[in-house]
Amino acid sequence: MVDRAGAVRVGYDKQQLWGDEGELFSAGDRGATLLVDDWRLGLGICYDGCFPEHGRAAALDGAHGYLCPSGYLAGSEHRRDLYYAARALDNTMFVVFANAVGGVDPWRFNGGAAIYDPEGRVLARGADQDPAVLVATLDPAVLAATRTAHSMLADRLPNQGGPRGSMSG
Repeated sequence: MVDRAGAVRVGYDKQQLWGDEGELFSAGDRGATLLVDDWRLGLGICYDGCFPEHGRAAALDGAHGYLCPSGYLAGSEHRRDLYYAARALDNTMFVVFANAVGGVDPWRFNGGAAIYDPEGRVLARGADQDPAVLVATLDPAVLAATRTAHSMLADRLPNQGGPRGSMSG
C-alpha cells in the first residue's frame, strides 16, 4: 500500500501459492491489514481468497473488509463468484474482489470483479469480458447490523478448526 505521498505503508506477500508458483516465488508468512480512514482492510492475493482461514484471519484481526485481486481464468466463473461471496458471509465483512480481463488461451482471464456486502450479496459486479471500475458504498451501519444479527465471529469456539481427536468403540 502506497500513501498519497508515495511512501510504502503496508506490504503483503501472497501466502497461498497455486500450482507451480512455488518454483518461482516464496510464500509470505503473515497477513496484512491496512487502515484507511477508520476502515481496517485485510489483504489477500488470488489463491489466498480460496481459503476460508485466510479471510477469517483478517476478520479476527479486526478487518471490516477484505481486498483480494486475482487472476481467474475463463471457465472458473462459478468458483470465482462463490469464493468471495463466501468470504464475505463467513466473516461478516465487505469483500472487494478484482480480476484480470482478457488475454489469449490458455491465459484468458474472466473478469467479473465484484464488491460484496457482509452477507455475501453483490453490491456491484463488472462484466466477464470488459474492464470496469466498480463503485459501492461500504456502510459501517450495515457492517455493525450484520455482525449483530450474525455473530459467527463472536460465537466462534476458541479452539475451533484445530485437530480432532478420534473415537473408537
